[in-house]
Formats: sequence, structure tokens, C-alpha cells
Amino acid sequence: MTSKSAFRLETTWAPATASEKLAYSLTLTNLSSKAIEGFQLCVSGPARIDPAVTVEGGRLAERLSNHSEFAPPDGFVLEPNEAWTITAHGLSYPLRHWTDGATAAYLVLADGTVAPVALAPTKAIGDNAALKRGAEIYPVPAQAPVPVSIIPWPRTVAVSGRRAVPPGLALRPKGTAAADAAGAFGALVDSLFPVEGIVRNEAEGGLPVELGIAEGFGPEAYAIRFSADGVAVSAGTKTGLFYGLVTLGQILRGARSHSETFLFPAEGEIRDEPALDWRGTHLDVARQFYATAEVKTFLRILAWNKLNRFHWHLSDDEAWRVEISAYPELTRVGAWRGHGLPVPPLLGTGPEPSGGSYTKAAVREVVQLAGQLGIEVVPEIDVPGHCYAMLQAIPALRDPGESGEYFSVQGFPNNCINPARPETYHVLERILDELIELFPFKTIHIGADEVPLGAWSGSPLALARLTEVGGEGLAAAHAKRLNVVTNTHGADEIDGSGAAVLQAEFLKRIQSFLASRGCITGGWQEAAHGNVIDKQKSYLCGWRTVEASAALAGEGYAMVACPGQVYYLDMANSPAWSEPGAAWAGWSDPEKLYGFDPVEGWTDTQKTKLLGVQACIWSEPMTDRAVFDRLVFPRISALAETGWTQPERKSWERFKALAGLMPVLYGAT
Repeated sequence: MTSKSAFRLETTWAPATASEKLAYSLTLTNLSSKAIEGFQLCVSGPARIDPAVTVEGGRLAERLSNHSEFAPPDGFVLEPNEAWTITAHGLSYPLRHWTDGATAAYLVLADGTVAPVALAPTKAIGDNAALKRGAEIYPVPAQAPVPVSIIPWPRTVAVSGRRAVPPGLALRPKGTAAADAAGAFGALVDSLFPVEGIVRNEAEGGLPVELGIAEGFGPEAYAIRFSADGVAVSAGTKTGLFYGLVTLGQILRGARSHSETFLFPAEGEIRDEPALDWRGTHLDVARQFYATAEVKTFLRILAWNKLNRFHWHLSDDEAWRVEISAYPELTRVGAWRGHGLPVPPLLGTGPEPSGGSYTKAAVREVVQLAGQLGIEVVPEIDVPGHCYAMLQAIPALRDPGESGEYFSVQGFPNNCINPARPETYHVLERILDELIELFPFKTIHIGADEVPLGAWSGSPLALARLTEVGGEGLAAAHAKRLNVVTNTHGADEIDGSGAAVLQAEFLKRIQSFLASRGCITGGWQEAAHGNVIDKQKSYLCGWRTVEASAALAGEGYAMVACPGQVYYLDMANSPAWSEPGAAWAGWSDPEKLYGFDPVEGWTDTQKTKLLGVQACIWSEPMTDRAVFDRLVFPRISALAETGWTQPERKSWERFKALAGLMPVLYGAT
């Protein structure tokens, strides 16, 4: 809260009781010396005020998703040092955590100018616990269950003896691949730990470390041998050598900072390789923007955890984040939110223009760094739903004859690009061609999630296409979906509906196009609707339940397990109000995530379709970067162990003793 503002907003949440309904109250205080009238109060945050709610003390004048504008009663005057309170009853989704409430506010005054409003975090009536920010750092115990500090834990550790902790590591690579691995590791530790001097030459006391390619290793496997002469790291690839150095660097850091708990081995061997090929992390940069420098540092942390896939969620209803030369308006319009802009302030952004996008040069920097760190980058452009910002930038993608409205679960109207318009494919194919040029992994994720049940129900072109493929009955039934509001995430009932039929046609065409360019198509599990995509050239992210993912694996789809109840890192660490984060999928603290089995109940046949696991970082609650740290760390390391460490080798007590040594992104509190 800033003392410079002439206005202050305090928000409170009152959970339902036997005698009182739940209520969300906003109290605006005029701290200035002048009375105001004819104004509107604009707020945004994860909480959405439904148009059908009852509002006491004023009215809901405008609403787009989580952006709400409230007007006082006609003729109301807010005098100096007085307050105005409005209370909303009947929210379809109750607030459960302090970050659910308003995270930004401003006034639109009678003359059209805007005024900032100081804002405090939302309080829950009867809950005075201190609000939690910043990563939970587990203290390193005096005695640990293991002698060396390594996350994720290796396949075999057979070391003994204690060498005096070396000041650093003097790398001696043999061959080009080894030199590349040494260079990548040196750059990594210089960036993550700039004053520790982990890599240093022998003149500065560095312990000799021989690096070399050898036969008999898998693509990411490695071996480390400790002896009186020094250390030798062997692997079959540059990536394997790099991971061996990461393990060695972790051992050194643990022994250096906690010499009574951890040692640097005098002799023995570590042999290691990952349990799963796909060990991923998704980052949503549409809801909140992360600068290129933040993304690059985050990649370095992923590499330190031996995570090898970066799923970059570059577009959504709230923003479009990547430069496309053919359509510069995508970033010119879609990358920015603010008062009076096509996309209003959302999720904690204020009236001034805010946001940003990644130039092609920035994307190439990120992809190059990722490659050096053993990480493949998967871009996501979420279509055909979640396209509000895209449609604001390219309104010609709409059916000009479309009437009425349908709403997504997040409260965006008419947010799906139209699969019955030829222009849709012309635009998308040009966009995808530019993305393919930027991302050499040749895996493109196209979203396909949360298409509203009523999507395109007011589009004459879409209804005509439904008549062609399903008859007049299907088209007529779908037309009745107009003005339907989707109320649940990923509603199953869309399967078999008119929207699902149209989406299936769309996905088949887009996936065929990507395959013609030599690409694998990724999608959220809704991409299976209609069972039309080529299973040999695609994969699905199973985000709903373990059982739903198992069923899709049984149908032959390659699966990345990322169930929202556990692996969505925007979910809070506990049910407590004082914890930041969301709650619609549940909650998951680090221990719960660590112990979770993503293939529990899967048959052996279904398990053959498992590519791996992935954490998903959705950014709605992360206006405050200290909230990012709280939600992501150390859960990202817990996910890394599930992806790398054999299940029988996992140990929560060991992990908890070591997790405090892992880096966090911001270190904010």
C-alpha cells in the first residue's frame, strides 16, 4: 500500500455460515481533500464477479473475466475521509486464499481520467494468520540420511571416505562434446552461483575433473568416479556429461556449505540415468509476463534439477506473447493490457499499459540457452479456445454474421477462433510456419483445451458446417447453446456436442499441417475429442485425473502426466487462507507432490504410452513474484525426482534434508 495515493481500497471475504451467505466486500476510502462523484471503481484479480450476483451499495457496471467495474448509486458523493462499501453475494466460486481477491484497483473519475488506488491483500473474516510469501526453505539438518547432497537422487551411489572439500572444480574435457558440456556447466554455475567459484583452474585450487565420452551409456546417463587423483565423469553424450557435472556441483556445494552434514567423497562411484524421458515444466507467460532474463534464469534452475522439457505457454485469452512477422498486430494489440485498450487490466495489472512480448531474437536466445542446458523447448499457441487476445488483434477471424454470446469458464465471451472460416487456417498456418522456424525441437503444442460448450453457436458459418457433417438436428441442437456459460474446467459434456465436432475437424486439419512440416503435435487432453488426430504424430498432456490419463493411454495416445490436483503449481500448498494460490483443482504441498504416483492404477500396457511427467505453472495468482517462489519451490524439485529417480529409490526424508540447497528464482519474501 502506498501513502501517495489519494484513495485506499480494503477487501474482505466472509465465508458462509449457518446464518450468513458468503460475501465479498470492497471498501473504498477517500483520503483526499476533495469529494468525488460520478466515478467507477475498477478492480482485477483471480476472483471473478459473476454478472448475476447481488451487489449491495452499488452495481456491477462492466465485467470481463476478472476485471470488474463498479458504480455507486446515482447521485452518490464520496466525501473526504469517508468510505463507500459494496458487497457482492452469490459468487459461483468462493474465495479460498488471500491471492484470490483483488490484486489491483483504480478509479475512473467523472472526467474520464484515472486515479490510482492503494490496495491491501484481501482479508478473510476471522482469519488473522500471517500471509505467506517466498519459498519454503527446508533447513538442512545436522545429520542427513545420506552422505552427499544430490537432487534428484541418482540410480546408484557407492561412495566412501572424506576428501578435504576442494575450493572448486578444474574441468579437463577430452573432445568437442566434453568441451561443450564443460562450457555449459561453467556458464550455468557462474549464473546461478556467481560468487562461489565452483569452476576454477588448478592454480586457484580446483580439483582436476576429467570429462570424456564413453560407450555403454544411454542418452542422459553418466558415471562419476572418485579417486585420490581426482574425479572422472563419463557419459555417452554431451547432455550426460553435463548432468554428471551438475551432480558433482551439487555435491561440492553441499559439502562446502554444510561440511558437518555432507562430505565430498574420496573414492567410489555414482552411476545414474533418468527413470523417464520427459521431465517437463510448463510456464504460463500469458496471464503474467516474464521478461527474457527471468525465463533464462528459470531455465538454468530447471537444468540444475535435470528437467529437460520447457513447455512455453505463449498465448491465452489474456495476452499473445510471441512476435509473428506476418501479423505484427498480435503483439502490438494482444501483448498489452490497460484501461481503454482492447484487452483491459486483468489479474492485477493496473490502468497503465502493461505486458510485453518476446521478439524473435529473444526467442532464439532462449532456445539456444535451453539447448546448451539439455532442455528442449515446446511452444504452445492455445487454439481454438483461449483466443480472446488473438481475436482482439485479428477480429477478421470472427464470422461476420455471428450473433449472441457464449462464455468460457474464465468469463471471456466468444473467445474461440472459428473452424468454419478459411481465413482461420490461412492465418494459423502462417503463424505455425514462423514458430517452426524458431523452435528446432519440432514439437508444437496447440492447446485445444476448455472450448466452451456453446462455442460458435451463433455463427451461421459454423452451423452450416455442422449441418453438412451431422445433419440439421446437430446444428439445431448446437444453436440452442447460445448464451450458455461454461462453469467447469474441461467439462466432459462437450464431447459429442456440436462444439466438439467442429473442434475435431479443426484439430485434424492443424495436426495434419504440422505433420506435413515434420512436427509432432502436442495438446491438452481435450485434443482427443473426436479421436481424429494421428496418435503416432502427437501426444497429450493429461491434466484432469490419473484415471482420465490412463484411459487415454489405453486408447493409444502418448501421454505426459500433469494432473492438476497435484502437478499444477498454481494450486496452494494447503487449504489455509494464508497460503497463496488457487484451489479449484485442490491443493498439494511438497510432500504430497513428492509421494504422488502419476501412474497409480495404470496397466502395464497403459504405462508403455507414458512419455513422462510435467509440472504446470499457471500464473493467475503470481502478480507478486514472492508468490511465484512460494508456489514453485521446492515443489519443482519434488517433481524432478519423480521424473528422474526410480520409485523405489525415492525418500521424502532424504529429499527434505537436501531441498534447502536448491536455488529459487527470486529469493523474494
